[in-house]
Amino acid sequence: MTTLSRAPLLALLGLLAAGPATAQQGAEVTMTGRCERLVIGGLDVTQNCKEQLVNTVSRGRTTFDFAAWDGQTLSFSGSGAQHEQTEETEQLQPISLVVAGMKNKEGIVRSPTPAVGACKFSRPEPGKTMIACEANAQGKTYAGVFVTDAKPGAEPGKEGAAGPAKDAPKEGPASAPKP
Repeated sequence: MTTLSRAPLLALLGLLAAGPATAQQGAEVTMTGRCERLVIGGLDVTQNCKEQLVNTVSRGRTTFDFAAWDGQTLSFSGSGAQHEQTEETEQLQPISLVVAGMKNKEGIVRSPTPAVGACKFSRPEPGKTMIACEANAQGKTYAGVFVTDAKPGAEPGKEGAAGPAKDAPKEGPASAPKP
């Protein structure tokens, strides 16, 4: 996947604000930055969180996908029709489904679970945008906080557009996450 600048992020966030008819077309943006928090089923795996977030708008649904270096993934998904602007600079996407995943020899095993929660994101600013998701499903907490590191004036698809994608895990133990 290609790392993109804030311009496509603005376009994708614009799709969210435009409503379900526009969101039917579909779009995907991969952002790089800092993963500040990742909790999957109540287990904090922040130390393994990748410096990438994928946001997809397709068939009326908006999804925010987090991933960890140990093979775990977490998606927050909700109906784009329920998207709302809570303030002039903040958007709220209600979440109705979390999908935890684990990569193994056969591929990625995903566990979709109905959930109640939301993802909040601010209008992109020069240098950063924060996406914060939190949901509860079957008595467990799922959370992700991601801050982009987009550089002002960068062009889509060019190096430095949203920071280089990192191919190595964060420093720290590569062992299983601690509860």
